[in-house]
Amino acid sequence: MTTESESDMETTSDNEEYEDDYFDMVDGNCESEMPEPENENIHCEYFEFECLNTKKVEEFLNECAESLCNIANKSNTIISPSIAKLLLRTRQWTVENVTNIEQLLIDSRIKPKPCERNLEKSSNECSVCLTSLNNHQFRHLQCGHSFCVSCWGSYFQIRLDQSVSIEMECMAKGCRILVPEDFALDILSTSNFSRKYQQFLFTANVRTHPKLLFCPGLDCDVVIRAKEAKSGRVTCSECKSIFCFKCAADYHAPTDCEMMRKWLLKCADDTETMNYICANTKDCPECKFCIEKNGGCNHMSCSRCKHEFCWVCLGNWKSHTGGNYNCSKYQADTDVGIVQARKDLKRYLFYYHRWENHAKSLGLEERNLRTITKRTEERVLNSQGTWIDWQHLFDAAALLAKCRYTLKYAYVYAYYLDCLQRRDLFEYQQAQLEDEIEKLSWKIQTSETADRASFELQMAICESKRTVLLMEFGQDTK
Repeated sequence: MTTESESDMETTSDNEEYEDDYFDMVDGNCESEMPEPENENIHCEYFEFECLNTKKVEEFLNECAESLCNIANKSNTIISPSIAKLLLRTRQWTVENVTNIEQLLIDSRIKPKPCERNLEKSSNECSVCLTSLNNHQFRHLQCGHSFCVSCWGSYFQIRLDQSVSIEMECMAKGCRILVPEDFALDILSTSNFSRKYQQFLFTANVRTHPKLLFCPGLDCDVVIRAKEAKSGRVTCSECKSIFCFKCAADYHAPTDCEMMRKWLLKCADDTETMNYICANTKDCPECKFCIEKNGGCNHMSCSRCKHEFCWVCLGNWKSHTGGNYNCSKYQADTDVGIVQARKDLKRYLFYYHRWENHAKSLGLEERNLRTITKRTEERVLNSQGTWIDWQHLFDAAALLAKCRYTLKYAYVYAYYLDCLQRRDLFEYQQAQLEDEIEKLSWKIQTSETADRASFELQMAICESKRTVLLMEFGQDTK
């Protein structure tokens, strides 16, 4: 379900190329550019969003600021759009149920407390550069601290060069009142830093707004606006990147963003390397040098200190002669750490290998699509039907890739699933889906002997299994 947008708004297509989107060739109800759902029976992956250009984002942010200005006016407080944007940015653009706008301005460090306002009579000398100037060459914030335009400009330029934060504070010692954008732009208007400040300001506004996200695609300027700030699959209309709105990483249902973050860290760091060392190596009892066993004999000789010991019990090998051979006798709690490390490693590798296998299979599915395309061309040239007659093969290949994509992240979800009852149910549904997609994969490979009706039946079963899995467990990722 998509709607036509205005001429200067980017659009999202539901019929992208296979290599760009595994989902769109089979169904188009999983994403939307913010239409109103026709009924409540919508797909479990339905996510409302729109792709905006810079102009549209600015209009949306200005509307938010104008809305806050109207709220303030109702409480007899007049604030400028610049102040409204600064207030919204410090509050992550979620100012709701405002009852005391004055106190909110104070809490957001935009306006000082009455007792903290600088009431000293301003002099003609700047307290920073100690230069005597005319009054019109000085500027001050709501705190009352006044400095010359030149010092303000130098301060802003230094902060922009450091790229520390767009939220700049008053230059007075101990004063934390923030600088609104119209104040900074007025001073930077005669310098080359004005454009740089506006770019930083735009970036800060988007990044602090919970319903806006920069497309993570390479060199892509599109900004995604979601109806709800939650996890959901987004396809950029410009660069065709597919990602999760909440974390901007690859779309990963049914796994939530925190699970994926921990999983990727686990795969990237040395934790599992250490588990492997614990499970498959031992330290020499004499010099503590790490040794990996490379043969069947338990009589070990350290390559560093030449100490001879038993691999099983780490005892001196000389004690393993005659009646002193004791390593076959059980000693409680001596190998608890090693046994647990082996269990943890075995469990991790079980899920990792299956996660990696489906990732590799996705690459192979793209190669299979090229094979299907070549075979279809040959059939059409040999008058064995038209492209429409063989369209079900492309639909099946796209669905197969979509199911493998879901299964890939299902193994991450299963790894972190603690509830035993839900794990049993999840693994049952996961196994059902895995079994059905292997049947579909076999049909694709033997497409010469499989009829269209059997393809469509198997596709319906696969999509049904995938949808049930996501509906039951994918809601946890929102």
